[in-house]
Amino acid sequence: RRLMEVCRMRDTPVIVFINKMDRDGKNRFDLLEEIEKELNIHLHPMTWPINSGKDFKGVYDLHNKSLVLFTPNTKASDEDVVKIDNIHDEVLDKKIGETDAAILREDVELVDGVHGELNVDDYLKGKVAPVFFGSAVNNFGVKELLETFVRIAPLPQNRETSTRHLDVNEDKFSGFVFKIHANLDPKHRDRIAFLRVCSGKFERNKYFHHVRLNKDVRFSNPYSFMARQKDVIEEAYPGDVVGLFDTGNFKIGDTLTEGEDFYFTGIPSFSPELFKEVVNKDPMKTKQLEKGLMQLTDEGVAQLFTQFGGNKKIIGCVGELQFEVIQYRLLQEYGASCEFRTLPYYKACWITSKDQKKLEDFTRFKTNNIAEDKDGHLVYLAQSEWFLNTERQNNPDIEFHFTSEIHKEG
Repeated sequence: RRLMEVCRMRDTPVIVFINKMDRDGKNRFDLLEEIEKELNIHLHPMTWPINSGKDFKGVYDLHNKSLVLFTPNTKASDEDVVKIDNIHDEVLDKKIGETDAAILREDVELVDGVHGELNVDDYLKGKVAPVFFGSAVNNFGVKELLETFVRIAPLPQNRETSTRHLDVNEDKFSGFVFKIHANLDPKHRDRIAFLRVCSGKFERNKYFHHVRLNKDVRFSNPYSFMARQKDVIEEAYPGDVVGLFDTGNFKIGDTLTEGEDFYFTGIPSFSPELFKEVVNKDPMKTKQLEKGLMQLTDEGVAQLFTQFGGNKKIIGCVGELQFEVIQYRLLQEYGASCEFRTLPYYKACWITSKDQKKLEDFTRFKTNNIAEDKDGHLVYLAQSEWFLNTERQNNPDIEFHFTSEIHKEG
């Protein structure tokens, strides 16, 4: 849901893949309705499943008018694709059986009647999302998604920076770090910063300007990634993602250029919805715990807050599973054992004010609800929606922000 909020905010096009169709699950129409309701986006089926679970036989490609047959535990081949221009062709009955063919025809007629042809302009505006069905572990249904992605996905876009509008066709290189992953290979304890190229050409072994640190850096082994495979690359262009080995020099939002000083704007950090205090179970591993918390939250897995005027560490997440992931990785990758104590907070809001005196007074009076994020920005931890609304009404000179834009100045 949070990811979709980001996409809607930026009108980012989305493609949906409904996975694990070879396992028993909900009715396909119910799935579409639930996704539309939960994610607040209109879906447009591009493929349609034939049964599910152990009876899953494949999908019908609504765009290419073809039947794609599914065989468990085998790789898909061209022989599995049967061209069926007319859904009423008897070939369909022979391939999947009369009963399933009758159900598929009824489903397809209903889907066509409701959705019609995909409006690519609506997709590009983020108003509708093409949806595919399949089984990723069997690499089934993925090809159809990728072919559609290549056909309709938008080209790399122009971007706004702190100083000017950046054209994607500019000759000079620029890019920003949008993700960091520590210990990608547990054997080597490496840390990879993922950089999106925004303009120009990235070149291996060429010096680029790290804007925030105001120094030049170069990369002898930049990587491209495909699943678990990584390959050293010589160059990259706008839209490409490059993996850079990082020794702690990068943060999310950092900008690389060919010398110009600017940072990319509009990279938000959203307010988490669940808050827990970190409890160190092994004081002898305090340094490892603090290092692990810093590196894992650098990745964007969660947000780290420190109670104002104290040292209480608070982790903010959007889902319960993230706490389990953090706890597991702290133990496995850093040898630090901890547990989490639930805190009664409803929302974290970054606070600012044009009147520094009133901001200081508010912070002093509300010390128990004030924390700092990793970058030292003040955050108000509201116990409920009512408390938050009350504070906003009583303190008109204090601005409460549900997002904190990430930008790294030089």
